[in-house]
Amino acid sequence: MPRNNLAFYDQQAPQWWDETSTIFPLSKLNPLRFDYFDGAVPDWGGLKVLDVGCGGGYTCEFLARRGAIVTGIDQSADCIKAAQAHSLQSGLTIAYHDGYAECLPFAADSFDGVVCVDVLEHVANPAQTVAEISRVLKPGGLFCFDTINRTWQSRLVMIWLLENWLGQIPRGVHDWRKFLPPQTLCRYLHQTGFDAVTLDGFDLFGRNPIEQIRRLSYFWRTGEFRAECDRHTSIMYIGTARKR
Repeated sequence: MPRNNLAFYDQQAPQWWDETSTIFPLSKLNPLRFDYFDGAVPDWGGLKVLDVGCGGGYTCEFLARRGAIVTGIDQSADCIKAAQAHSLQSGLTIAYHDGYAECLPFAADSFDGVVCVDVLEHVANPAQTVAEISRVLKPGGLFCFDTINRTWQSRLVMIWLLENWLGQIPRGVHDWRKFLPPQTLCRYLHQTGFDAVTLDGFDLFGRNPIEQIRRLSYFWRTGEFRAECDRHTSIMYIGTARKR
């Protein structure tokens, strides 16, 4: 069976906003994510924000409703069509594009913020993706992300438990080999002009410890996500980085 099967997202596009769909629980992550991201961005109003790997538009609409000027990009043309249709129904102005994270079709220094959630573990080239995100961010702009760590715990939970045994995630959606250790992601960030990145409370660049990466947990039985205030990042983690 192929891994990192992104066809799943194309298949989900027609029912992306259906509350009974397989994909819909992902929409419940945004309040938790932004409870965390808001610590770095207290007011999103008027900010130009790019959502990389936007899918059918959950995060784009969440940001637009908070006053951001939102652009979304995804490699799935079907998801972009679903996102465009729903934003029109919702009366929201969001600029959607189909394209790849490794080659963003935007000028340098275009955005105040870039959000990339549930995506870095799927892209073909995460280093190039981070470099492109840095390129399109303005100096001082913020990169907000979450992704999955590559550990035995993440393999056990994300692949064996949730895909193979419980079937809560369709088999083949994830490839454990593409999961991204925080240390690797921090190296990519540092190499491409980002600053103020921390890992497990230890500042990689010699500053005071700041907890900027936390665990994300999903309770499948109740359909609830929780953001835990601890530093156990062995499965999912969340963080921010600021461009110099």
